[in-house]
Amino acid sequence: MKRLTAYLFLILMLVYCTPAVQPVTPAEETNPGEKQTDTPGGEEKPDTPDIPEGKPRYVWIDASANFRYFANDKAYIAQEMRKVANTGFTDIVVDVRPTEGTVLWHSSIAPEARRLAVWIGSSYRFVERTATWDYLQAFIDAGHAVGLRVHAAINTFVCGYGGMYGLESEGPVFIGDIPEEWTSLDNTSDGLRHSYYSGVKGTVFMNPANDDVQNYVIGLLKELAAYDVDGIVLDRCRYSDAGLQSDFSDESKQKFTVYLGHSPSSWPVFAPGTEDLPSVMSEERLSWMAFRAKVIHDFVEKAAGAVHSVNPKVNFGVYVGAWYSTYYTSGVNWASPRYQTHKAYPRWANSDYHNYGFADHCDFMLLGCYAAANSVYGTSEWTMQGFASRAKSLLMNDTVFAGGPDIGNSTGWQDGGRSDIIPKTVDACINAADGYFVFDLCHIRMYDYWDSYKNAFTDYINSLTN
Repeated sequence: MKRLTAYLFLILMLVYCTPAVQPVTPAEETNPGEKQTDTPGGEEKPDTPDIPEGKPRYVWIDASANFRYFANDKAYIAQEMRKVANTGFTDIVVDVRPTEGTVLWHSSIAPEARRLAVWIGSSYRFVERTATWDYLQAFIDAGHAVGLRVHAAINTFVCGYGGMYGLESEGPVFIGDIPEEWTSLDNTSDGLRHSYYSGVKGTVFMNPANDDVQNYVIGLLKELAAYDVDGIVLDRCRYSDAGLQSDFSDESKQKFTVYLGHSPSSWPVFAPGTEDLPSVMSEERLSWMAFRAKVIHDFVEKAAGAVHSVNPKVNFGVYVGAWYSTYYTSGVNWASPRYQTHKAYPRWANSDYHNYGFADHCDFMLLGCYAAANSVYGTSEWTMQGFASRAKSLLMNDTVFAGGPDIGNSTGWQDGGRSDIIPKTVDACINAADGYFVFDLCHIRMYDYWDSYKNAFTDYINSLTN
């Protein structure tokens, strides 16, 4: 159930974003209850606010959720970045490769996004981008002008989004720009089936073990590293939403055979449709879990090297969900390789699993401490403070990290009105972690949490001198 909960926010995010067949402006009516606090060309504010020192405070800017505001309006980007800085945030994380697999920079590799889909009120529709200026560069210019550090984030192993609610499908796999064979081959209850198929709904994932896939993404990262960004963040750097059903392609079988030193005794290693660990976890199945973690580890190492080869000054990071005890379903070990995972979780980790922790390849990490609104303080998983404090022991100082809540999709946050909780999340997470992280800017705007964040950050800064 926790795995389902962990992924629920990915589905729910669709309900907060997007576009229209006709371009939508920020002044147009939005989700019920949303307060329109900014309009382009509004009151002038200081160009360079004095951002206080202290631990970094990151705000994520999802591509789809904010697209109708930013897609065609540089002035609005500049105005909102001034507001972000004046509120006390120090860093922005701009999503420039949404789940569609298109990109929001001038790329010679991938198609640029010309439309994205989001909910606007009760309508799910496309917002079209008619502007030709570089979306990422606009955020770099606007962010740096007010003293913000700017990080570019990509959805890593995605290549398309199957149309929902009557909308057309979008992304490179649907236009033949990426071959179907690159997509994840999932071991479903109906047998082996590619993540891309006729009638697919939702995110289409690629196979992380495919060398062509890896090289494609590395090319995108090198393009990003050539920009004047302060950092690059990998999101969805993992196996598909199918979890343990992914990936059982020929490429994965060949690489797993090399890892084992012999052919697997059965293939796939799990029964069709397996969603949870079977009661019997053989040595070969445990090896499969370690192998998947190795695939992601090796890619993260390669990606970090590629970014730094273009610009050593660009910080390289990964976003992960903080629920480590169940994150194995995604094939990800984000801990330090010195953390002895098999001792804490022998049910799914063998003695080799810990070797594929990738924290030491990251300059920083963002952790989604996505607990419910009434679960801020505590020591266990599924409390915000607990997520952050447990991450300290998992990362073992191999990297620094910022943690924080999803203030729009997690339980208790969906309807807004939680300004009183915001300061508690800052206190719980920034003191347990090396910084604070919040998802997403659209929710701060939607529920008018600006003052709540400004007051919380002011209290934090004041606490440093007391």
